[in-house]
Amino acid sequence: MTAVGTGPLDRRGVWIAVAAYVAWGLMPLYWHVLKAVPAMQIMAHRVVWSALFVCGWLGFKYGRGWVRETLSRPRAAPMLALSGVLIAFNWGLYIWAVNAGHVVESALGYFINPLLSVMLGVFVLKERLNRTQWASVAIAAIGVLWLTISYGSFPWIALSLAASFGIYGLVRKLLGVPPVRGLGVENLYLLLPALAFLAWTEATGQGHLFAHGDAASWGIGVAALLVLGGVLTALPLIGFAAAVQRIPYSLVGLLQYISPTMQLLVGVLVLHEPFGRDRAIGFGFIWVALALYAIDGWVRARRSRLAPA
Repeated sequence: MTAVGTGPLDRRGVWIAVAAYVAWGLMPLYWHVLKAVPAMQIMAHRVVWSALFVCGWLGFKYGRGWVRETLSRPRAAPMLALSGVLIAFNWGLYIWAVNAGHVVESALGYFINPLLSVMLGVFVLKERLNRTQWASVAIAAIGVLWLTISYGSFPWIALSLAASFGIYGLVRKLLGVPPVRGLGVENLYLLLPALAFLAWTEATGQGHLFAHGDAASWGIGVAALLVLGGVLTALPLIGFAAAVQRIPYSLVGLLQYISPTMQLLVGVLVLHEPFGRDRAIGFGFIWVALALYAIDGWVRARRSRLAPA
């Protein structure tokens, strides 16, 4: 991990990053409130309203030429189309998993994701790992194997979420487009299919945009919650993009575990999903692996800052 700058820590940047991760950590509760709406419809609404919000913000900040400037990079158009499909799959699977009672397994996927990203770095980007990092990957693999055996089935939700988001991150890293601009173009690629799907659901009487009544006694219409879901998709990412410019990336690496930790707590303490000894053992292996990797990254970042230029 490398640090962004060597000056005093920007506390505002830290709090912005923490707020983004907390928002992502609480998202299972939001999707659970919309449990009556099919996951594909929630995902399509998420695309539509996120596109309107993000593209509106980008147009206000950069003018009408931001799309052309973003796509002017070599391979930007096909790679952002691919990353758009990957993030749509990740969103859809995550929403379905939450509302099908798999919040704990979804949290496992986002605990595994950083270590899977490490392996993608090794095999695709030809990065090298030290002994501590290899030990972290091996311990995490033991944890996944234990969970597979103890579940009696392959933890496909966790690994699918980790793989789709890991490959998504790899594509975006290879392209190097600013995060929010990339999200805007991805949403534009997905916008027409999402609108067509929602129009079909409304025309066939299966849609929920014009449903009446409240949602889970919040007193807020289902339509309002679907629209707000798109805004809540965009705001944490915009905040995160601002935060990573202000604080060391090594610190970002540590803060990222706030989100899956909160998801796990929501699944167990609020939604009352089972979390017995077998799951605790498997998660324990993965937490040890993450701790080793995070400590190693922090030590190397500190040495890098203290070393003479």
